[in-house]
Parts: sequence; C-alpha cells; structure tokens
Amino acid sequence: MPLTDLTLAECLALEPDLDEPADLDAFWDRTLSRARESVTAPTCVPVDTGLTQVTTYDVTFPGFAGEPVRGWLHLPGGTSGPLGCVVEFLGYGRGRGLPHEQLLWADAGHAHFVMDTRGQGWSAAGGDTPDTAPLSGSVPGFLTRGVEDPHDHYYRRLITDAVRFVDAARAHPAVDPDRVVVTGHSQGGGLALAVAGLTERLAGVMADTPFLCDIRRGATIAPEPPYTEIAEYLRLHRHRADTVFTTLSYVDAALLASRASAPSLFSVAMMDAVCPPSTCFAAYHRYGGPKDVRVYEFNGHEGGGAHHRREQLTWVRRLFADPSPGRLEADDPRTEATGFPSARHDSRLV
Repeated sequence: MPLTDLTLAECLALEPDLDEPADLDAFWDRTLSRARESVTAPTCVPVDTGLTQVTTYDVTFPGFAGEPVRGWLHLPGGTSGPLGCVVEFLGYGRGRGLPHEQLLWADAGHAHFVMDTRGQGWSAAGGDTPDTAPLSGSVPGFLTRGVEDPHDHYYRRLITDAVRFVDAARAHPAVDPDRVVVTGHSQGGGLALAVAGLTERLAGVMADTPFLCDIRRGATIAPEPPYTEIAEYLRLHRHRADTVFTTLSYVDAALLASRASAPSLFSVAMMDAVCPPSTCFAAYHRYGGPKDVRVYEFNGHEGGGAHHRREQLTWVRRLFADPSPGRLEADDPRTEATGFPSARHDSRLV
C-alpha cells in the first residue's frame, strides 16, 4: 500500500482549520439534556457463555430519545469492589456480536462495556439495536442519513447513544466512576473522541485510526468507504455541498475533541486509505487534553493490531494505578516520550 496522503513530517506539522458551527456547544447541550430526561433504568441480565473466568451480562440502556440500546458487560471472575472500566465503541458496520468475542479487557482485570451500534450490526444472540429514523434521502451507508439537517443526522443519534452508554457504565455498582476509559477503532475511535468532548471526568481516551475527523477532508481524499459515501451523495446532489458539510460539522470528532480534557492515546496508520492519516492527525492536534500517539508507518486501516493492544494494556494499567487518573505531572517517573515531538503539543504517555 503506497502513501496516499501527507507524509509523517507534514502530518506532525499540520494546523487543521475546520469550520466550527457557532452553536455547536448549545446543539449538544440540548441534545444530551433531552436524552438524559429518560427515566428508564439500564438493565443487566446474566448470560451463560460457558466461560468460567469472565461473567457476561446483556445490557439494555436508554440512548437517543430514550430508545433502548443494547450492549455487553464483561466482568473478570472472582473480583470484588468497583473496577476500572473500559467502554468500547465499535467500527463501521459492526454490531456487538457474540457475548464471548471480546474478552481482552476483562481478562486484564477491568470491567468492559461494549456498545451495540444502532442500525449497523446483527447479534447472533438476538437483540440488535435498530435505527428508528427514516432512511430516505441517502446513498447506501450511514454518513448521509439525515444529512440535510444536523437534528436529523444519524450520528447525532449514535453519539448520543455513546454518551448515555458511558452514563450507564458509571452508574453500575461494579464500576469505579472515576476510572472510566473510552476506546474504539475507526468509527469507534471517532465516537470515543466525541464522547470525550461531551463528557466530564473521563480517566482516559484511546482512539485508533479514528473516523469522523475532519470529515470534509476525508470526503475529498479518501479512496475507500465510508467517506466516499459523501462524495457519492454530492455527485447526485451537486447543489447541497454547503448544507451537507454544515450538518457534518456538528458530528465532526476533531471539533468535539477540542473540548476534551482527559489523557488520550491515539494510533495513526500512514497507509490508511479508509481514514487518511491527516484526518486522524487533525483530531490529534486539536485534542484538548494531554495526548500521545503511536504511528504505524507501513500499516493500513488495521493500524497496529495486536501490537497496539499491548500498548493500550500498558497505558490503561498505568492510568488506573494512579490515585488521580489523568493528573500525572511531566516529571512523573511513568511519563515517557513518544518519539514524535512537537513543540506545540504535549505528547506524553500517561
């Protein structure tokens, strides 16, 4: 796979200039306030997976407009007391899958919430999460669903689900609400960044080759879906470009990430044709809290794979071990340099 975007040096020097709606904060304040008006309590039903070292629950919680959204909760067997928790959002086109598929974080001793993605997946165990909004006016995929108005857009619903899922995780008695990390790959990484900008008191954020960042640039340079959905839509509706990109700016994770304060660990793949590295670096540069990045120079959208999982396991272990998550000082002995310095940005491993 050849380089199809900027070089690493150019990405590190990038100064992203994104168009931000004047009412972005008010838009999300209203959206989330209305979602939190739901009086429906989350439920957790035990699931028999046949496994003995991890206990799994089928979670249902109120998402956008109070609509029921599904997920899994995995807890390490034999644990007691509130645990540090990893909340995971999934990639494009993925549902929560089978209950035994994703056990890494529980195996590491943490509570692990996995959110189903409305309208995108199918759980063989039953109980997928439908998207209830009409699908008219879009090309195949999710980026252009309701793209004529930010209030109707698909990702307004999905980001709201993600914020409410964190609310549900924090309220669970097995979770220490001050030790919650959000994570995800691709779409999940974009959701994690958006949640970080819309949620206070997170312990950390891990965004792998994140989608939904600098969406307009992604639509003009990405040669592979999903960003190509936007170009396809505008190829058919030539007069709607301004409307489309205004709507998408309300869900751009690079804009929302500028409001975040929790420590973050990014990963970027320099040969990524799905989420071009310059779009990921746009979010990295604008991120509002302490940040670190791992760059995989010869990888595509898969990013660092198992190598990066090892980085994340170490990062989360150190983060949860600190009595004040997210507050390590520069001279803390656990602080390491990334090897990708930038005079304008704090690139620490915390």
